[in-house]
Amino acid sequence: MDGVGWIAAIIIGGLAGWLATMFMKSDTGVFMNIILGIIGAAVASFLFGILGISFGGWLGYLVAGFVGACILIALARAIRGNSARV
Repeated sequence: MDGVGWIAAIIIGGLAGWLATMFMKSDTGVFMNIILGIIGAAVASFLFGILGISFGGWLGYLVAGFVGACILIALARAIRGNSARV
């Protein structure tokens, strides 16, 4: 969350989570969208950091949140089974 404050992280995380749920066709609420976006950004930043890719600023946080939230949704579906929606 370098350069992004807590309130901005919540707003951007919510937007990233919402975009991911629309892309992955998943039914979640506003609170879960925020959680998916924020945790997803942390997960994606870690994974991209291993590959030597870094994101910065609001747009980078949005991209990382979107990618990470998609990863989290896919993992939850794999654990619960393909027929369950997250």
